[in-house]
Amino acid sequence: MKVRASLLVLVLLATLALSVSDAQNKRDSASQVLAVEKQWNEVYKRGDIAMMNSLLTDDFIITVEDGQTYSKPGYIAHSGNSSVHVQVSDMSDLQVRMHGNTAVVTGAYHEKGTDKGKPYEYRDRLTDIWMNYNGRWRLVASHYSPLSGH
Repeated sequence: MKVRASLLVLVLLATLALSVSDAQNKRDSASQVLAVEKQWNEVYKRGDIAMMNSLLTDDFIITVEDGQTYSKPGYIAHSGNSSVHVQVSDMSDLQVRMHGNTAVVTGAYHEKGTDKGKPYEYRDRLTDIWMNYNGRWRLVASHYSPLSGH
């Protein structure tokens, strides 16, 4: 009876240890995703096409505020447009949900700048989907929706 009780305690402790380890791994991964999300925002603001290219998967797809969608090459061409000057590119209220090697990031986004000399401003909700490929987080899909009334 004592052996059975001891075995049960060991199994419970092992299960608890695995559970704590899994929670820590999720927190670590979520921190990594937030860091790469912020990096992508900075890369976009600077117009760093080479770095943007390395962060996006080959089959990347984005839906922007007006409903247009862009593949990776189209988005990079759009982002590299020299007539667009991004002055503000801020993210807030970022939340990360981990699902294995996939992370879903949601939050708020504010962008302000000029396009062909004309001012523009967006206030959006965003959803980004990141996947971990061999230890490296890459962006698979992104969606930006304007807040109603903006």
